[in-house]
Amino acid sequence: MEEQLFAVIDVETTGGGINGNRLTEICIVLLRGSKVIDKFTSLINPEKEIPGHITALTGIDNDLVAEAPKFYELAKKVEEFTRDAIFVAHNVNFDYNVLRNEFKELGFEYTRKKLCTVRLSRKLIPGLFSYSLGKLCDSINIPLSNRHRAEGDTDATVILFQRLLSLDDEYRVINSFLHARSRQATLPPHIDSDQIHSLPESSGIYLFKDKQHKVIYAGKARDIKKRVVSHFYDRMSKEYHLGQETYHIDYETTGNELVALLLEAECIRKYYPKFNKAQKKPGPVYQIVSYINQRGVLQLALEKTNKRRESIGIFYSRALALEKLEFLCREFKLCPKYCSLQSNVRECSHYSIVSCEGICSGKEEVEAYNEKVTAAITSITEESSTFVIREKGRHFEEEAFILVKEGTYQGFGFIDTETQVNQPEDYEAFLKRQSATYYTHKILSNYLRKQGAPKLIFFENQSDSNSIQPVSKLNNNSLIKSKHGSLALEF
Repeated sequence: MEEQLFAVIDVETTGGGINGNRLTEICIVLLRGSKVIDKFTSLINPEKEIPGHITALTGIDNDLVAEAPKFYELAKKVEEFTRDAIFVAHNVNFDYNVLRNEFKELGFEYTRKKLCTVRLSRKLIPGLFSYSLGKLCDSINIPLSNRHRAEGDTDATVILFQRLLSLDDEYRVINSFLHARSRQATLPPHIDSDQIHSLPESSGIYLFKDKQHKVIYAGKARDIKKRVVSHFYDRMSKEYHLGQETYHIDYETTGNELVALLLEAECIRKYYPKFNKAQKKPGPVYQIVSYINQRGVLQLALEKTNKRRESIGIFYSRALALEKLEFLCREFKLCPKYCSLQSNVRECSHYSIVSCEGICSGKEEVEAYNEKVTAAITSITEESSTFVIREKGRHFEEEAFILVKEGTYQGFGFIDTETQVNQPEDYEAFLKRQSATYYTHKILSNYLRKQGAPKLIFFENQSDSNSIQPVSKLNNNSLIKSKHGSLALEF
């Protein structure tokens, strides 16, 4: 290790995220062991405008870099200067990824082993209030001048790295960070590796939290540890910034993916995390509604909407909604024209539904037809069911359950496999109550539709709560209701 080359690097950029960042300045100090042997520094023309807030921070403006070399003019020098060296930087992933993207723009792959002086400092100088370069230098009396310029920051990082080398004289920590299977250099600067090692390799949810323990991201996974680590390998700008703001990781195991999905939806609803984009706003749905037309006929219609209002049924795809309307037409001998299955025709002529009794041609009385439509609507609203989905628990002596009561999602819980439960009320003592929302209903809808034989206990007769019938699947047109109306589940 005494002969090992280290390239201590700092870059200044235009800002704008990892993929939009362009270099404005670079400084590289080359060390052999702990001895400085060479130095290279240069302004760089980023070939784009430098935002005002970046100029205010670094002092680098468009005029200063106007005559500076472009990166392609420096690329060979940078590659040769850092060849055979370990890439060292304070918060190394930022500098490394920006530089690597510059090479990628030129069609070249730039790969170096990495060491992060933030992570090394946390390991070798534990207990400091902050590990930002400025505060860290203040804490251990390292001179830092010309802050937020590449040369000033690099000079300070060199002194810091030399001190870290002296604290790790047998290079045990550095070697562990450089090990081929080590994730140390990839982990964000504020995450202790012990947090990663303690994560379970099972289904559940995980929460990324900032310095104040505020939830900034909620996710679900079949393997929590694997999924969390994958965030830190992702080079997307969003994932990079997520890593930079994460200080703590919490998790909760669920034993199965369905409960993980439901719990993730509850966490996003509850915490509204900064880095979650999905599930913050309900998506569009298809609703079956009814109205009286000019002839006095009770008509069924299909509408796509983002708003929640009373309706006969809510579906998450147009195909499922049309399938339901076709079923009602056949079952109750309704007219395709008055069920939104045909338009701009005087009389219905549906290619497959021939059960219309003539309301469209004047052969059937309006009152009689409306009675059939009312019966069809009633059949849907009576389909709201009380049932329990049974899934794998967190260990082999436990089962998870999801309770839906009179069409409304109640929450989930865990029970021992030996516990006897005979009616819905028996689950209440074990229930972790959750909110019924657009997303929980969509999750359940998709689950029940995709499962060939989901593990359900269906409580058929609520007037006799002791009468239950375990079945492999519910009847073909069950509904779940939310506060916005009923949600059709097709499976």
